[in-house]
Amino acid sequence: MSQRRNGAPSGPKDAAPAAANDKGQDKQARLLSTDAGHFSLVRALHMADFITELNGLCGIMSVFSSLRYCIGDPSEHANLYLALSLIPLGLFFDFMDGKVARWRNKASLMGQELDSLADLISFGVGPAAAAFSMGMRTAADHVLLSFFVLCGLTRLARFNVTVSMLPKDASGKSQYFEGTPIPMSLGLVGVMAYWVYNGWTLENVPLGTVFTGTALELHPVAFMFVLHGCLMVSKTLHIPKP
Repeated sequence: MSQRRNGAPSGPKDAAPAAANDKGQDKQARLLSTDAGHFSLVRALHMADFITELNGLCGIMSVFSSLRYCIGDPSEHANLYLALSLIPLGLFFDFMDGKVARWRNKASLMGQELDSLADLISFGVGPAAAAFSMGMRTAADHVLLSFFVLCGLTRLARFNVTVSMLPKDASGKSQYFEGTPIPMSLGLVGVMAYWVYNGWTLENVPLGTVFTGTALELHPVAFMFVLHGCLMVSKTLHIPKP
């Protein structure tokens, strides 16, 4: 996960000079609070913010593609492949919005919030929706997948609050992530893509179910999402920033 921050530089999307950032943030804040025009919100966005929106769009389209697989022919995997491929595309836009923010020397609180929300959709809700579509559809599976998404939500909120307090290097960049970044869910996406390629969906999901026929019926592979969720919210796990 890479974030655009307000104030002093603290990450790869914060390399803009502090004075330039403050000036841009003040201008955007004035536009958001005083401009009453119908499209004032659109005019207040920076170029990097629009790229962040594309990250969120990839996540939203991934969810809808997963739903289209649910209501279509279960032997036709095109929509499922599309859902899974849109998630790494979202990571590309998540990377590019930081590049553009540095190039234009602009960062904002609006960009910070957009970045977190887009990441939650693309790397949290998107993979969970794909897992549901490909067969993890029991009530207990829903609980485990929801736990994963909530961990992602909590991890992003914590990052927003604590990033300014993390140790910095000489350039002002945070030295590590606290817990695994949410885009690391791409590992889960890769596993699911492999399963789809081999036709391991619906009743053929690897390892099948346990407690079959009871209210606790679930797919053991759903615990991959639980493990990733726990790693995201870990306080002691420090991932060095590249």
